Amino acid sequence: MTSNNTAKPLTITEQARRAQLIGVTIDLVAEHGYTGTSLARIAEAAGISKAAVLYHFPSKDAVVRAAYTSVLESLTGQVGAAVDASSGAAALYAYIRSMVAYLRDYPAHTRMIIENVAAGTDVGDMDGAPSRRDSVAGLVAAASAAGDYRSGVDPRVTAVIVNGALDAIVAESLDDPAFDTVRAAEDLVAMLGRALA
Repeated sequence: MTSNNTAKPLTITEQARRAQLIGVTIDLVAEHGYTGTSLARIAEAAGISKAAVLYHFPSKDAVVRAAYTSVLESLTGQVGAAVDASSGAAALYAYIRSMVAYLRDYPAHTRMIIENVAAGTDVGDMDGAPSRRDSVAGLVAAASAAGDYRSGVDPRVTAVIVNGALDAIVAESLDDPAFDTVRAAEDLVAMLGRALA
């Protein structure tokens, strides 16, 4: 058996199987939580043997880590594109709107992120990436520098408030699927505009 730790590039079939296992793992963790997701359950959902899962990933933690990384890359890619297309306060508002839209459109990804935090697994944010707080604080500082916000706005405090509000919007939408996340995001944007201008 060839280990996936070698320098040999993955074949198209191996890439497809790994992508399938990552997708299955995201769905299972979203539905059953980290502790309720086992290698046997991943194998069964993928329609392969447990040994075949272990061919691609050396452990449950490895496949969960790959799934979580995939979710974060997808989220940051979509949100980053929206933020990069704007500047000043509009970039912060793009962050809020795109974050809420992504988490609404991909509920399994949302549950995967929440489960990672709740389970206290060793799967953290992407290596080398700034923290969520620091990223939002940078957007607030840029909006202040552009003259969109009054002087004296504390970027760190504002980032904590923004991220706390986003977490609450997500939690409410998971508790009540009928909760209007779009309106909540727009209300948050309007409140920030009034409070910080």
